[in-house]
Amino acid sequence: MEKRFPGGKRLRLVVGDITRVHADAIVNAANSSLAGGGGVDGAIHRAGGPSLMRELDRIRAQTGGCPTGSAVVTTAGNLPARFVFHAVGPVYRGGRHNEAELLACCHRTCLSMAEERDLRVVSFPAISTGVYGYPVEAAAPVALAAARAHLEREGNCVQEIVFVLYDQATYDAFARALEPR
Repeated sequence: MEKRFPGGKRLRLVVGDITRVHADAIVNAANSSLAGGGGVDGAIHRAGGPSLMRELDRIRAQTGGCPTGSAVVTTAGNLPARFVFHAVGPVYRGGRHNEAELLACCHRTCLSMAEERDLRVVSFPAISTGVYGYPVEAAAPVALAAARAHLEREGNCVQEIVFVLYDQATYDAFARALEPR
């Protein structure tokens, strides 16, 4: 599914493996310790190779980690991208602990990081919807609203945002949020 915006910008949804999608930056659903993990994080580290963790080790030594709602950048190692933005989404605790704002913030942070680097294509997974327990039906509108707002602004470098979704059920939830009935 695709939604077009003025100036040729577009927002796409695909089912697939984010480690195989060509983009200027791939967003990783990281944890706040930046220590690697399972799910998307594990897949990105396996595909990207050990250089990602070496860079994160240096960042962790300087900063101690990454707060929820924020992100850090590394090069992409063996991935089909230039950068990986390691974004820390919120653990879902019923939706009453600022989860939506934190989820939106990590998307906005990554898009700002892309602008700082003059990047054109950014790919996102469904951040926080795995082990962090954020219901996909609740996360999709938040993530898509952040992407839409960015693409609607004039003068941005980012021309394409691709949500690379793990399975058909996640895709369907994002598609419903992108084109409400």
